[in-house]
Amino acid sequence: MTLNNFLFFFLIVYNLQVSFFLPINNKNRKLFSEIQLTEIGKFGLIRKARKTVPSHIHTGIDIKRPNKNYINEPVFAISQGEVISKRTDGPYAQLIIEHEINKKKFWTVYEHIAGITVNLHDIVSPEKPIARFMNKNELNKFGWQFDHFHLEILKTTPITIQPDKLHPDRHYNSFSLICFNSDDLEKHYYDPIEFLKEHMH
Repeated sequence: MTLNNFLFFFLIVYNLQVSFFLPINNKNRKLFSEIQLTEIGKFGLIRKARKTVPSHIHTGIDIKRPNKNYINEPVFAISQGEVISKRTDGPYAQLIIEHEINKKKFWTVYEHIAGITVNLHDIVSPEKPIARFMNKNELNKFGWQFDHFHLEILKTTPITIQPDKLHPDRHYNSFSLICFNSDDLEKHYYDPIEFLKEHMH
């Protein structure tokens, strides 16, 4: 067992209070009035089919940049947990973090991020950034439609995938593009807004 894993399990065994925060750098990270979503960023919206992507239901929320910082606007984990998957390829860069509260696991996904500061199996907390929003150079390269980041909260274990040379730390994937109806959505996902409202005190 690594030191990080030991610390994670220590926190669980001793039932230390798990704190939840918004994943962005707003004035009050427990105040929902400051969080803004993109026009098509709400949970459960039907997304139209694109060239390589079938029509599907939006499985998370797309959070707008909270400030005019286009250099290093931070992204945070919503709660303490362990990084179980890391993808670093351009606009599809992604972190998946496993959490536990009251002996029940859940998973968070952070996508369309950049400047990832954590590694596989790191224990993260909501106090330190795990990544950042894309900067102006990256948005000019990949497209300004990525001027947000995508947050999901899963009820079920993410899909196990085999790492490869391009993605040596990518061990899991979300159900994002294979969620085709409300039953799929209900089975795999929490509404992030409702989940955070319930757990943030």
